[in-house]
Amino acid sequence: MASSTTGSPTARPVFVVTGPSGAGKGTLIQLVLPRFPELAPAVSATTREQRPGEEDGVHYWFLDRDEFDRRVDAGEFLEYVDFVGNRYGTLRSEIDRLRESGKAPLLELETEGAKRVKRRVEGAVTVFVTAPVDELERRLRDRATESSGVIDDRLSVARKQLDEVGDFDYVVENDDRTRAAAALAAIVAEHLGSPATMARP
Repeated sequence: MASSTTGSPTARPVFVVTGPSGAGKGTLIQLVLPRFPELAPAVSATTREQRPGEEDGVHYWFLDRDEFDRRVDAGEFLEYVDFVGNRYGTLRSEIDRLRESGKAPLLELETEGAKRVKRRVEGAVTVFVTAPVDELERRLRDRATESSGVIDDRLSVARKQLDEVGDFDYVVENDDRTRAAAALAAIVAEHLGSPATMARP
């Protein structure tokens, strides 16, 4: 029997926010989520090391490589990618759970994963968040959660990802956080068919 993640005519849309590391995807999502009660984040799974302040099941499902691979073999992932030495993926059960509760799932994914969701999920809306490469580098180095070598790897990948911008439904330039959040909120409102609530200052 096919998974319900393929969607139905009455299913809520699935929103996918993607873009290079340092583009500010997570920040924009946190600004937009409170404006839409019907919007809910889907928690991705990853094999990368848990960072200070991150909670299992809230920021990610943190899995070791063997457990991640077991779930891949069992067909439990809608999409998964290898990125800078780690694996990231979206469990089908996350999307099904949110849609069945009447929520519109919101995913933050790497570009390859976002493209796979776009192909596989009816009603997927993909948004590419971008910023100039020099700004991406500044943000990554200011974040200081990874070694210089890993940051260099992420910047190399980011340059390639910026060439993929035409593969997605919308592009949001995050050169100003307030303006970019408003642009993302307008996209969400259009596809949900309901206006956003007033953003708090």
